[in-house]
Order: sequence, then C-alpha cells, then structure tokens
Amino acid sequence: MAELPRLVRPMTPLPRRSLPPDEDEYGWELKWDGVRAVAYVQGGGLRLTSRNDKDMTRSYPELAVLARMLPRPAVLDGEIVALRDGRPSFATLQNRMHVQRPGERLMRAVPVQYYLFDLLHLDEESLLPRPYTERRDLLDGLGLDREPVRVPPWWRGEGESVFAVGLAQGLEGVVGKPLRSRYYPGRRGPWIKVKNVRHQEVVVAGWLPGAGRRADMIGSLALGVHDEGRLRYAGNVGTGFSETDLRDLAARLAPLARDADPFDPPAPREVARRAHWVEPELVGEVAFGEWTLDGILRHPSWRGLRPDKKPEEVRREDPA
Repeated sequence: MAELPRLVRPMTPLPRRSLPPDEDEYGWELKWDGVRAVAYVQGGGLRLTSRNDKDMTRSYPELAVLARMLPRPAVLDGEIVALRDGRPSFATLQNRMHVQRPGERLMRAVPVQYYLFDLLHLDEESLLPRPYTERRDLLDGLGLDREPVRVPPWWRGEGESVFAVGLAQGLEGVVGKPLRSRYYPGRRGPWIKVKNVRHQEVVVAGWLPGAGRRADMIGSLALGVHDEGRLRYAGNVGTGFSETDLRDLAARLAPLARDADPFDPPAPREVARRAHWVEPELVGEVAFGEWTLDGILRHPSWRGLRPDKKPEEVRREDPA
C-alpha cells in the first residue's frame, strides 16, 4: 500500500488590494468562507487536519464518505463550509467548529460540505512539484463532485469576471493561483487573495463589561495582533455578537483570567482601567473598515472564534 505523508501543511495566499496586471497568468477560484482542511484518504479511512495541524476528523463525521468515494490513497486540500441561503456562512459554521462529537440533530441542523480545490498526493506519487493546472485537472478527473463533497470550478485568466461574480453573490472574494506554480506546503504565496470585505484574525486579550441590557455580560473584547514577538493592542470589538456568542465567550474566558495587561506597549489607559485581562490564547476574526494610523481597527464587527488558528500566527494583514 502506498505510504502517504503524515502531515502536509496547507499553502496560503497573500492578500492584495486589487487584481494583478498579469491576471491572465493565474487560475481564479472563488474564496469560500469556511475552515481550511487537508484530507488524508487511505485504507477506507479519512483523516482531516486543520491549518494548525489539529485533527478535525471527529468534528465532521459526515465527510467520512470521501474515503468511500475515492478508493485510492490521496491527500487533498480544501475548505469545510456550512451554507445559509445557498452561500457559505462562517457564522453558521461556528455552530459546528467547537463540537468534537456532533450528534445527529446538530448534523441535520447544520450540515457541512467539503469544497476540494487541490490534489497533493495520489497513489504513490507526490503531486506537489506539478503545476497548478495539472493538479486541478487530476482532481477534476476523480469524479468527487457529489454531496457532501464538492469540486468547485476554476477559471483561467478571468480574474475580473470571477471577482464580479463573487461580489454579486456576496462571497468573500477570489483566490488567484499562478498557472505554472507548484504547491509549497506551509508557505504564503505565490497564491494571492483579493477580498470584497476586509477580515483580520485577532487575539482576544481581555474584555470590558457591557452597559444597559448587557450590564452583566461582556460589552466588548480587547484585541491584539503579534508584531515582532510582541502582542500589540489593536482595538476593541463590541458588535456582531449574539447572546449565545457572549455566553460562550464568557465561559471560555473565565478560566483564562490574569491580572496583568498582556499588551506591549500597554493598552490605552481608558481601556486598561475597565478591562478584565485574560491569557491571550483564543483567536477570533473580525470584519472591519480600515486600520487607523496608530494601528487600531476601525469599525470592527465580530465574526467568530478561529480554533483552527494559533495565537502566535496572528499578524496584521496588509494587502499589497
């Protein structure tokens, strides 16, 4: 039996503000609002790992069907998504991301799909050195586009059109992959991404009490990003939460309480005097307008926790 590699870290795209002038040299895919997952299929079994090497297999048992659909050893790259109104919804997926053994009721209420977009190993061969176009052709030829597995289309050199489609459908944006590029495990680029809405991963470093009807709950979260080994204050987020989100966050943050401000340099005095600090271990994601000149997120809105990300990986994303 062919031996698959134990771990292939996913390749990730670099953010850009706009499409490149040589967009004809890229294959374009729509950007899906989900959780990255690498699949290892062998011996009738499936193993799923996240971007930070966590085993997610038990969290998504309905995807085990992939091993029956593909009776050949393989490593595949893709995104786990949950749909709402026919579109991938990160907020909906939050209901599944933290559940290690979902019951039938939850799986029926929040079904997931696995969108495949790359083939890294097949049988005894590593496909990592092959160009993007060859890997995609091989993937398309496996006949895996059946519920709950999907193989979304890609377009050669039609960046503007694909971006317009994504915008019209309310999707995140597009990913561009150089047609002749190999797959570089764990590396950022030469893939690129161009988003319709700016998102930023953040480290939760504390919380401030609410007011009014949220007087006994979390009012906002103190956020940070890593910069040259230091956790820098990046602002507070107080919108985008449901009451379920706030209860869940309160339960997760309570055992992480600490006395000292974890930011370097310290958070502004008006934040520090009311803040309840926590160990900076939880990672979340916000949508926002722009960065201010002093490195603060403008108009951030909470999107949810990212258990697939490590705190030390969180850096400020500035599109080129």
